[in-house]
Amino acid sequence: MRHGAISRIPITLRVALAMGVLMIVLGMVASQQVLRSLSRLHDDRLREIARLHVEGLSVALGPFVLHKDVWEVYDTLDRARAASEGQRMLFTVVADDRNRVLAATDPLRAPVDSDATPFSENASDLAALTASGNEPRVRVRASLSVAERTVGQIVTEIDVGDLVAERRRVSVYLLLANAAATALLAFAGYVLVARMLKPVTLLAQHMDDAGGAPSRIPEIEIPKSDTELARLLRTFNTMIGAIGARAEAEKRLAERERFVSLGRLSSSLAHEINNPLGGLLNTVDTIRTYANRPDVVQRSVELLERGLVHLKDVSRAILDENRLDRAGLPLRPTDFDDLKLLFEPEAAHKRQTLDWQVQADAANLASIPAAPVRQIVLNLLLNASAAAPEGGHVGLSVLPRDDGIELTISDDGRGLSAPDLDRLMSSAPVAPGGGVGLRLVHDLVVGLNGRIRHARGAGRTLLKVFLPKGEAA
Repeated sequence: MRHGAISRIPITLRVALAMGVLMIVLGMVASQQVLRSLSRLHDDRLREIARLHVEGLSVALGPFVLHKDVWEVYDTLDRARAASEGQRMLFTVVADDRNRVLAATDPLRAPVDSDATPFSENASDLAALTASGNEPRVRVRASLSVAERTVGQIVTEIDVGDLVAERRRVSVYLLLANAAATALLAFAGYVLVARMLKPVTLLAQHMDDAGGAPSRIPEIEIPKSDTELARLLRTFNTMIGAIGARAEAEKRLAERERFVSLGRLSSSLAHEINNPLGGLLNTVDTIRTYANRPDVVQRSVELLERGLVHLKDVSRAILDENRLDRAGLPLRPTDFDDLKLLFEPEAAHKRQTLDWQVQADAANLASIPAAPVRQIVLNLLLNASAAAPEGGHVGLSVLPRDDGIELTISDDGRGLSAPDLDRLMSSAPVAPGGGVGLRLVHDLVVGLNGRIRHARGAGRTLLKVFLPKGEAA
């Protein structure tokens, strides 16, 4: 199994599987030790029985084998067989120094003077005798000596079937016991780890709630016994509170920034409206004074009409900028006309030259929402005007692109500071202090799936905002 597949398994199951594998390994090692100890015990018992049998026969048969007294050998074997009735000794062969059979407990199986090699070739010495194989019978051979002279050998076949069966039973019992212990401990490990990780699971659930907006964990769900995890969950709640407070503060700052911008515009527009009003009042006086002169009245009415139309355009632009139902309206060229009408007094107040170029038509703008674009352009223009010097230059260019539009705001001011660039170009938390107008622009552009580029050269600052059209926006 690949590492990626393993990592997708829940940690509770992984711990249970790990404990199961560990128990299997430990069970195998322990089982081998038990079986090895049992085999040593069986071998010791078997060697002791074989040693007593062979040594007794050696003492009794030595002189008879030396003189090749077959009948005495038979008689001794017959008495030994009777004495070991019901024990492990199944078959015994006595051979002379030429490895010829002198006698056997089963003469039909081993006739006298036959070759004893088939019986002795698979037999083990007494020291190497073992019952650890799967055969139910084993053979042991021992030399017959008289006065330190080897006169023959004894080969005895021993029944070890019960030892083999016992070892098999023990192996099955160990296997079943290990399997039961492994399953029990794996289940216990799963339950224990699941209980231990329950606060972590709870934390993950609350972090994933509400489509990525984390929610607070109720105090009743925080465990009382586990102090570390309880502290972690309470810290999470504190963090959620801090995030909520920060979001609320940024929202309030954004509203304040908007009202500050509108206040600056209102101050400029007050002069823009006050001057025409003075002229209109003079026109009314002129009509009253020269009511009997139709030519003067006609010219005054035309002047009065132009002034009123101008005031109507200014008031309409202000109303459009503050309407709450613009969110679903498409962008139109008249939106940029309104922005120009709103921004011109601010530029005129600082005697700044305004370069205004809108080359995108209604077809290029129709699939882009109007409200966020108006906020983006107005915020950037106000920042450009604040950065440009008295009598400087501020520009707006709106160009169509294949898949959207490109807004370019330029000024000949000192340029953006590093904190201001962070607010405009990055989604990282902003440093305390400063306005939030640039961060508002960044958020609006990101919300429209657009992008911002900043360039500085030849004493001018260029901010290029690309906004996609269609479903991308």
